[in-house]
Amino acid sequence: MDLRHLPALNAIKAFEAAARHESFSRAADELFVTHGAVSHQIRALEAELGVSLFARDGKRVRLTETGRRYATQVRAALTGLADATRAIRAGDRERRLVVSMLTSFAARWVTPRIGSFIEAHPQWDLELLSTNALTDFARDDVDAAIRFGFGKYPGLHAELLLEEIFFPACSPNFNGGKLPQTPADLAKAPLLRSDDELWRPWFDAAGLTDWPEPKRGVLYQDSSNLLQAAVDGQGIALTRRSLAMHEIAAGRLVRLFDVDGPSPWQYYFICPPQLLETARVKAFRNWVFDEVARFRQLFDLACEAGPATCARLATEGVTADALRVAP
Repeated sequence: MDLRHLPALNAIKAFEAAARHESFSRAADELFVTHGAVSHQIRALEAELGVSLFARDGKRVRLTETGRRYATQVRAALTGLADATRAIRAGDRERRLVVSMLTSFAARWVTPRIGSFIEAHPQWDLELLSTNALTDFARDDVDAAIRFGFGKYPGLHAELLLEEIFFPACSPNFNGGKLPQTPADLAKAPLLRSDDELWRPWFDAAGLTDWPEPKRGVLYQDSSNLLQAAVDGQGIALTRRSLAMHEIAAGRLVRLFDVDGPSPWQYYFICPPQLLETARVKAFRNWVFDEVARFRQLFDLACEAGPATCARLATEGVTADALRVAP
């Protein structure tokens, strides 16, 4: 087959659209080009073929008999090409797994663990979308999402994945290692702040009901940056369990006191109902729920071990992954 003499594809597309509409203007609107561009492409095609495909009557055009026969063949060829392309893309899409989640959760919770999923499921190309924007499953090319919210997602399958709690944490070297011993001792410490972690609910849980929300000091927009500031010894952070666990297990952070602050938001696994039974979504769902179970066990072990033991384990090269409890 000699393909060297095929007409230019843009000219063929312009002709097919103009033939279908019998209008250069409507073809131009469909192809997002100018009327002149369509007219030029068709004239060039006619010159190359040596025939008239359209009869022109002022601003009106109509297909010639030759043009009508050619349009039928061109449409069949383009339809076959489109079907073949769609089939390839559909097959490729079946190999992709796209999951959306908060940037902080992706960085601090998913990324340290995701290697086990990739190793267990090499048949899928995983794409993690780190974004704080809500997912529109009708518009976005996303299979599933993990969201931090109230659990109200109309029309979607939603499962509670992880209950969140808040508590203060700081570096074991903060204040020369002289850490606060009671919640009231926080009055003399710099309290790190962020938009997502408010101190007042934790104050109430700790019995400090007359303490106002801190108004001074650096305000961090990203929870990961807040956590890093605490690791660096800049102050005491009110942090989420999900984000702080690895730092606590590695001895870089110490949980202060045994008081849990309530969270109005929890983590939910969500996806369109029709995607829940697909192999790729089902595999990711099972993996992430298994990881949450291990996470709870690991967090309890790290907190029970205490900062001294965690720091020693970290010094010996024992990471949070090594502390993972087998299912």
